[in-house]
Amino acid sequence: MKGGSGRHAARVAAGILVTRVLGFVRERVFAHYFGNGAAADAFSAALRIPNALRTLLGEGTLSASFIPVYAALNEQKKDAARALAGAILGLLLLATGILAVIGIAFAPAITALVAQGFDAPRRELATVLVRILFPMTGLMVVSAWCLGILNTHRRCFLPYAAPALWNVAGIAAMVAAAAWLSGRALTPDQQLYRLALALAWGTVAGSVLQIAVQLPSCWRLLGGIPLRATLVPEGVRDVIIAWAPLVIGAGVAQLSGLVDTFLGSFTGEGGLASLRYAQLVQVLPISLFGVAVTAVSLPDLARDAVGETPHDQLRTRIALGFRRIAFFVIPSSFAFAALGPRIVGALFQTGRFTAVDTALVGGVLAAYGIGLLGQSTVKLFASGFYAMRDTRTPVRIAITSLVISGVLSWVFMRRFGPAGIALGSSIGGTLNTVLHLRDLDRRIGTVLQRPDWRALVLVVAAALLAAGLAVAADRALGGWRPVPKGIAVLGIFGVAYGTLTLAFRHPDATRAWQSLTGSPAN
Repeated sequence: MKGGSGRHAARVAAGILVTRVLGFVRERVFAHYFGNGAAADAFSAALRIPNALRTLLGEGTLSASFIPVYAALNEQKKDAARALAGAILGLLLLATGILAVIGIAFAPAITALVAQGFDAPRRELATVLVRILFPMTGLMVVSAWCLGILNTHRRCFLPYAAPALWNVAGIAAMVAAAAWLSGRALTPDQQLYRLALALAWGTVAGSVLQIAVQLPSCWRLLGGIPLRATLVPEGVRDVIIAWAPLVIGAGVAQLSGLVDTFLGSFTGEGGLASLRYAQLVQVLPISLFGVAVTAVSLPDLARDAVGETPHDQLRTRIALGFRRIAFFVIPSSFAFAALGPRIVGALFQTGRFTAVDTALVGGVLAAYGIGLLGQSTVKLFASGFYAMRDTRTPVRIAITSLVISGVLSWVFMRRFGPAGIALGSSIGGTLNTVLHLRDLDRRIGTVLQRPDWRALVLVVAAALLAAGLAVAADRALGGWRPVPKGIAVLGIFGVAYGTLTLAFRHPDATRAWQSLTGSPAN
């Protein structure tokens, strides 16, 4: 990647970091008040359902189909690009509005289908929460549209930092509601029920704030937004043609999440919430490194695909992206596998979230760690196909992986509970990435060359040694409290990994050291 792409990736990562840090604060507050019980299960299920639609219609699907068409038009025909943006927004609002009405009307049936293993009280609460949260779908899809506009114009920080307001609103809702409820003569279950309702409304308010901070910038960049739900403007049909297979592909990915939710509802009280807590930690390195690198690579990959030597350029850029993602994600994978309970304890063990919950969620996180590299790099490899305007191959691969993942999750769940679901998901996600890479190799030639595999071996060796040191430190620190113990152990792991990769002269370790210190690594 060129220096400009590196800066843009850094801005994306910075925006994601701000959002994720506040996200963990939000989830620590959630853990404090809800713990890992029935109300936490109900909220986890209710949030999963509208989130699936949000991801289906926005985020990755919209970016991959809209950005290449909009960016090309914006280079040559500003007015046509502006009309395209307004039409796509209008169509998005129309589609999500219809879906929100359907979701509210059929909330009991949807909840019963997705969370079939819930008992009556959990299913009742989840149904009420689904009805409150469904309008959030349309608001979050507008945020995804803003991301597409701002990313194309290289305004990379704001769209990834804006979701921080979603977290702030949730925190404020929980703290305010808990303070108000503390003086009421209510049973714990009644308090948790009302607290869940307050959090749901706060979540919807956060969605409003998230788009409110982005729309003014989009308005200025476009010179106004000509909002129309129409297929007439140039490029609209191209976006939809590219979008349809992506929606199917994203639908497969979301179906995988819904399958996990369905299976998790049968693992007893706290099983579904355990998956959610672990997924929140798992998604941090995926977002910081996988999403950041892929987000800035897609426009460059699209240009490479029509360059003078398209296959060479695509191979080089994808391989470089993989190496950079692996440098940061491999140590995260080892940390999750070796230090899962320490990470979970430091983040969530407070209030109603006990040491028993920490051990359960830590095991789930360790299982997710196994598939972390695959989950982080699959979008990068899929972007190679998108750049060549092939959106069907990733869908075909995703369907195959989903079937295998679902079967394995069901088998492992019977032996390991929620951790078995995470293990099946990890294996399926890794297979998804391997199949993407195999088909890319067939299409454009071998993507990962010997130096790339050598770099991968270096980071695996460094992460393994660092994990060994961190586990030894964990045992030596004995009965320290969760937060200081987690910070100390992870600090030792991070310093050891950084030192070892520098000693091994890994190119990304050297680059990171120079960025941090402004001096060459010795």
